[in-house]
Amino acid sequence: MSVEAYGPSSQTLTFLDTEEAELLGADTQGSEFEFTDFTLPSQTQTQGQTQSQLDNQVNGPDGVLPNGEDAVVKTSQLLAELNFEEDEEDTYYTKDLPVHACSYCGIHDPACVVYCNTSKKWFCNGRGNTSGSHIVNHLVRAKCKEVTLHKDGPLGETVLECYNCGCRNVFLLGFIPAKADSVVVLLCRQPCASQSSLKDINWDSSQWQPLIQDRCFLSWLVKIPSEQEQLRARQITAQQINKLEELWKENPTATLEDLEKPGVDEEPQHVLLRYEDAYQYQNIFGPLVKLEADYDKKLKESQTQDNITVRWDLGLNKKRIAYFTLPKTDSDMRLMQGDEICLRYKGDMAPLWKGIGHVIKVPDNYGDEIAIELRSSAGAPVEVPHNFQVDFVWKSTSFDRMQSALKTFAVDETSVSGYIYHKLLGHEVEDVIIKCQLPKRFTAQGLPDLNHSQVYAVKTVLQRPLSLIQGPPGTGKTVTSATIVYHLARQGNGPVLVCAPSNIAVDQLTEKIHQTGLKVVRLCAKSREAIDSPVSFLALHNQIRNMDSMPELQKLQQLKDETGELSSSDEKRYRALKRTAERELLMNADVICCTCVGAGDPRLAKMQFRSILIDESTQATEPECMVPVVLGAKQLILVGDHCQLGPVVMCKKAAKAGLSQSLFERLVVLGIRPIRLQVQYRMHPALSAFPSNIFYEGSLQNGVTAADRIKKGFDFQWPQPDKPMFFYVTQGQEEIASSGTSYLNRTEAANVEKITTRLLKAGAKPDQIGIITPYEGQRSYLVQYMQFSGSLHTKLYQEVEIASVDAFQGREKDFIILSCVRANEHQGIGFLNDPRRLNVALTRARYGVIIVGNPKALSKQPLWNHLLNYYKEQKVLVEGPLNNLRESLMQFSKPRKLVNTINPGARFMSTAMYDAREAMIPGSVYDRSGTGRPSNMYFQTHDQVGMIGTGPNPMGSMNIPIPFNLVMPPMPPPGYLGQVNGPAAGRGAPKGKTGGRGGRQRNRGTGNHGSGQPNMPSSQASQDLVSQPFSQGPLTQGYITMSQPSQMSQPGLSQPELSQDSYLGDEFKSQMDVALSQDSTYQGERAYQHGVTGLSQY
Repeated sequence: MSVEAYGPSSQTLTFLDTEEAELLGADTQGSEFEFTDFTLPSQTQTQGQTQSQLDNQVNGPDGVLPNGEDAVVKTSQLLAELNFEEDEEDTYYTKDLPVHACSYCGIHDPACVVYCNTSKKWFCNGRGNTSGSHIVNHLVRAKCKEVTLHKDGPLGETVLECYNCGCRNVFLLGFIPAKADSVVVLLCRQPCASQSSLKDINWDSSQWQPLIQDRCFLSWLVKIPSEQEQLRARQITAQQINKLEELWKENPTATLEDLEKPGVDEEPQHVLLRYEDAYQYQNIFGPLVKLEADYDKKLKESQTQDNITVRWDLGLNKKRIAYFTLPKTDSDMRLMQGDEICLRYKGDMAPLWKGIGHVIKVPDNYGDEIAIELRSSAGAPVEVPHNFQVDFVWKSTSFDRMQSALKTFAVDETSVSGYIYHKLLGHEVEDVIIKCQLPKRFTAQGLPDLNHSQVYAVKTVLQRPLSLIQGPPGTGKTVTSATIVYHLARQGNGPVLVCAPSNIAVDQLTEKIHQTGLKVVRLCAKSREAIDSPVSFLALHNQIRNMDSMPELQKLQQLKDETGELSSSDEKRYRALKRTAERELLMNADVICCTCVGAGDPRLAKMQFRSILIDESTQATEPECMVPVVLGAKQLILVGDHCQLGPVVMCKKAAKAGLSQSLFERLVVLGIRPIRLQVQYRMHPALSAFPSNIFYEGSLQNGVTAADRIKKGFDFQWPQPDKPMFFYVTQGQEEIASSGTSYLNRTEAANVEKITTRLLKAGAKPDQIGIITPYEGQRSYLVQYMQFSGSLHTKLYQEVEIASVDAFQGREKDFIILSCVRANEHQGIGFLNDPRRLNVALTRARYGVIIVGNPKALSKQPLWNHLLNYYKEQKVLVEGPLNNLRESLMQFSKPRKLVNTINPGARFMSTAMYDAREAMIPGSVYDRSGTGRPSNMYFQTHDQVGMIGTGPNPMGSMNIPIPFNLVMPPMPPPGYLGQVNGPAAGRGAPKGKTGGRGGRQRNRGTGNHGSGQPNMPSSQASQDLVSQPFSQGPLTQGYITMSQPSQMSQPGLSQPELSQDSYLGDEFKSQMDVALSQDSTYQGERAYQHGVTGLSQY
């Protein structure tokens, strides 16, 4: 802009105080714009006149000034408080701004600003310090979609809308330059731009481009403010923007100044690594559960939809079913089977009515219909199809159960054994071995034979009160869990409780356990009793129907089924009988299976479970895991994989405070070594190499050969015949999806369709193909695109599953196509960044993986850079038409060592959530005092996932609680109770006792003190890799030195021949070998001791 623009104003402003007025650059916009419509009145002028004057001149398109008079008063007050020591330029943007100034930064050139029709505020098209322009930032955050340009801008006061259908969603809108030069046509992406019969033959729909590119409006539509202007504007960070948007939800007139006020945006207390006692534990987790509950409630209740059309039907069980479709909303809400919905009739064709039902069908590839089964069909207006309203019923059950579990844990002595109590809180406790009769054969009847690492896991778990099993993809986690449950149930210590966070996971495990011939009861939530599952016949409500021992109950049940209702006396009797029957079945079961939250069911409340197994525990939040645990756990087994996706936490605040870290993860960080299953039976060996090396430091062995993973009669040309994988280079641009909160990429979608068609023609069945994309926007675009544009029959494409990474977790397909979507200059790659997401995506396929993406955007991120380099080395980074693929010549920077600075122990898996201050223990990795650790800041170079294997728990012999699985020299830190051997005074559970909490009340305060045994005879030291005092010089007996090639992987990417040996049974000649292979290449300690004795190889 010229200097002129800020020249003498075309209009005088009256200020409160004349002296101040001289100091001010009292000027809003230069004369070059003849911008005459803004006065800042002083309080001496009459308010009424001001208001009308303002109303007539500057108003939003709705003719109302958004912030009325108080804004004027506020501005004048601000002026009075202004402090004029800064440069004149700095103060320029802080006051006397026109109404159409950007609500974030204050830029107010009419050509640069856009009005948001929903929130009635103006925003500019500049990026400032954020990755997207301010207007796009606001639209996305506030979930607004409609905008209007400024009347003095180059295009005049225009509401942006589709020329064809009038749609105003800016995220859907794009333009086609018509053949006549100066004309531009705005059209929406679906359906108008994709129709072939466009109104004017001059338009070429393949030229369609979105209006928003790289999170910015196109500059011919809305000018981008100059660098100079952006520098003069108010500097606002992305965090401030987020907070301001949150504030606007409650108070639309809030300004940036309000963010400074106390009480705004209080952060909840962060989770810890260790807790003094269960009260502190409850005080930290309770508020986080409440935050998540409130967020969930707000989300559900804001989802009311009007004018719904209903199609009525009658179910086989004589209950009414209502089918309807909901308009596409862009909320974070995911409908689940079993969710409750309230349907109301609002019209005048029948009496007003409302009924509650639960969802029995959700939208899928075949159609977007939702079906709900009504609880009672009395008075339902089944003749009327229109004028219904749908509300989501929020149920607090799961959150209440979590809160009550936290409370039980704190208050009830008998809720868990003393050992588990202290272990879960992170206190030092002596290890306990459970005396039990180990079975002769570990394989359970009816289940496949176990491999060496599975046998090891089963054997170890049976003897320990608390164990973690890490099951990488395809390693037979479910079979191992079922086998463990089988042996626990045969010990005769009452029923075993088996839980998992999701119903699908519970059903899978229930099925496997049932195959062993045990008596299994599957406990369902009442709302899910109507939903069919593979194990319905084991469900409690169905087993009751088939009980021969209670004829009276059967009669009443039959009567109820036939008539639908019972008389009140019969109903009472029916309920009493039913309760008795339920109790009898539950007491006599060998195994009870339910979801984690389901374990809070009142029907289990009076029961105590000695042994509890939680599968997929890495997908449950910690309070969720506690629901089953407090039912009396004396032996607790957590199964999961913290290198795959964690729990889903909707509320960002709660997630940030650490609710999104699972209990499994925290225990790993506390130093409890998970036992890792090591033989994978899913993937072609070429597919497992990369995930094994990157996520499991090369410890995964293959239980299948390449020959097992070649499909008969499947005719597809892989670029490298022996490697069924390739990265297909695609140069498309990402676009913001219609929801504003997701992305899509049309070029990638077209390529995915071509590849899918190619696979189908080569002989793959549609249900063997899975298409994974991290973005909901791309998912829904793909579903539509494949069905409309695919060259084969629509039915075929419908059977191909297209879903998010999260939906595929725990499942497998023969072929996986991964569409990465992201391709931009400024934004980065969003949550493709999460290594766990990549791990899950790459490990779903059995026969082949194809990645479609833009390497230029992806390679900026270290982990993807590794992947792209790996694909390039393997000669499978390709481009060109599918029938003539050629190697891509793209160059990438050399991959750096992957180190996660926040959590060096777990490589770059950014999982550890607790507060760093918490871990500041003398001698720990955080201890900057220099004592007790070598000076070469060892953990920065060490990049093994210092995963903890099995064997004697090294942490047991340590005197300091260590975060991050990095092993410190065993030196008693100063001030630790002066003992050398034995447990510290006041330790909770006395040796050997796992019964009560032994003296738990007495030592509530002593927290986690307790010194280990630094002085050990060296024979013992050699058995326990860690406890070896450093005085003994170089490594003593029996250590494998790291310079020798060994069964272990080398740090970094191990060579394939070391880690990817296909598993051969007789490979392990001696116990030592087995122990080492079990040690899951835990080189943390070995490397460490070398580092100290000067043999470091770094």
